This record gives sequence, structure tokens and C-alpha cells, in this order.
Amino acid sequence: MASFNKVILLGNLTRDPEVRYTPKGSAVCDLGIAANRVYTTDSGEKREEVTFVDVTLWGRTAEIAGEYLKKGRPVLIEGRLQMDTWDDKQTGQKRSKLKVVGESMQLLSGRPGGTAAAVEVAEEDRSASGGSGGGKSSAPPSKSAAPAQPDEDEIPF
Repeated sequence: MASFNKVILLGNLTRDPEVRYTPKGSAVCDLGIAANRVYTTDSGEKREEVTFVDVTLWGRTAEIAGEYLKKGRPVLIEGRLQMDTWDDKQTGQKRSKLKVVGESMQLLSGRPGGTAAAVEVAEEDRSASGGSGGGKSSAPPSKSAAPAQPDEDEIPF
């Protein structure tokens, strides 16, 4: 049976990112995102609902998030859902929480004092054990990078 686990979130950070390092030296960043949904009821009343989502980033993506993101900043995260389960030490009950493991991140606001630009950071494939791979950072291609002449196979309309 086929399955598909993909999440795309666009929202604002609810708190400053928290970056820490595993004993093997991999960066891990936990952050919270608030995603708003505005809709109109049958009676014509506008309503807004907010969904709060916890996100975990790994590797270079985690380090970049810790360096450039602050509470209130907009960000786009692509990733997958993951269920965390643990035993509550106080009550002894099983607890669980659904979170997003970010695989790529796009910063949507510019640096303070600079111009606004989107910067994409993608996490390369990691092993199933939750280890971290390298990351990459790239800015959108400039318009001058486009070829001057159209490709022969390109349709001119």
C-alpha cells in the first residue's frame, strides 16, 4: 500500500528558535509556528482560527534557523509528520505529540536593515535513525542568469 507524508507550512514563529547539539555534534532546532486561517461563516461573519505547530529542524538548517529567525518572523517549512511518544514521569501515563520534522526551510523576510529576499535551505536525506545530513543554502536565481536566446525546443508563446 502506498503512503505519502508531506507537510507544507507557512506561518510566523511563536517563539525564538532553540538550538542545541547532540552528543555527536549534530545541530537540532525546535521552533513553533502559528498558521492562520481566515474564513467566512454562512452568516457572512469573518472568522480567524490559528493552528500552533511544533517543528524540529536538523543539521545546517537548524543552525541557520537559530541564526536568522526570531519570534514573529515569517517562514515556510516543508517536512513530514512524526509522532513522538513517551512516558510521563509524574503520572506514569503514555503521552504522545504530533510534530513536523522540517526537511527544507525558506526564510521569507530579509535580514534586519537589509532588503527582503527569500532564502531556501534544504536538508539532505538523513538516515531513518534521525541523524543529520549536510544542508544547502541558495538564493533565487537572478534574471540575468537566463539565456539571452530562446532554446530551440522552447515554444515561443
